[in-house]
Amino acid sequence: MENISTSHILTVTALNDWDWTSRILFFSFALPGYLITIVMNATLILIIAFEKALHEPMYIFLCNLCVNDLCGITGFYPKALVYLLTETNRISLEECIVQGLVIVIYAVGEFSNLSVMAIDRYLAICRPLHYHSIMSPFTVLCLLSFNWVFPFIASLVAIVVAMKNPICKYDIDKLFCENLSLVNLGCKPDISYGIFNGWMYGSVIILIGFVLISYFKIILACRKSKVSREKFYSTCMPHLIIFLNYIGCSFFDSSQTELRAKSQYVSHFVHMFLSVIFLTLPPIVNPVIYGIKLSPIRAKILYIFHHLSISTL
Repeated sequence: MENISTSHILTVTALNDWDWTSRILFFSFALPGYLITIVMNATLILIIAFEKALHEPMYIFLCNLCVNDLCGITGFYPKALVYLLTETNRISLEECIVQGLVIVIYAVGEFSNLSVMAIDRYLAICRPLHYHSIMSPFTVLCLLSFNWVFPFIASLVAIVVAMKNPICKYDIDKLFCENLSLVNLGCKPDISYGIFNGWMYGSVIILIGFVLISYFKIILACRKSKVSREKFYSTCMPHLIIFLNYIGCSFFDSSQTELRAKSQYVSHFVHMFLSVIFLTLPPIVNPVIYGIKLSPIRAKILYIFHHLSISTL
């Protein structure tokens, strides 16, 4: 860990082949995307925070998901936008470590948040009579704590493992820093990273399996009750869409490294796009899906827009 205290300047090489026109063009899409994502997630957070009728576990977990999304895009977008407007593409080791911590917290936090939301929907549909007794304020607080403590511990362990060996390389082949990028800077491979990776993949598979089993039971319960089917389409369907969307985006990110090593026919831009899609797409899709499908939030958004349009007249 002694190399953390030593100042190193790293170079982000993902944009080396981009000319100035390509950078400006991409910046013109990235900046509005960043601002729109902030506005949409912040809107849902404020609606849930100030609307007392929405102070229920499902909406509290949704609010927490939006906060996690804001954490992820804040860790990625500002530095990426700077890279697009400069040609040096430099980042210090300390900044890279902080960005890696934030992005791993976001990535793991998305899985843990969606898993907790699956628990809530399972209890609401399959155990409706016991829902309020089980999902007490204390239980909600414990689940919210899990949504932050588990990702934070995972990110801290990831960075410690990644920085265990001395640094011999200074190039980051992505548009952002994360634990794998830091591992690749090391002088030699370390078995501890393989052990940590196995633990992380095992944890993620358990969470995914838990969500899928929950939804299997929810679907079985919905076959017996019309009320349960209505709950499923109104509250479970958006969660399931968002969960599958994040699984797909994460798959693209995890597979692009191997594709880059094996394929000479896929462009550098495609690889870069696949590597950032899990950071950019879910945070903007999540509030859209929930804003459209959840009627209390949709009604509140329409009410706000209606009053804004009247006030501008």
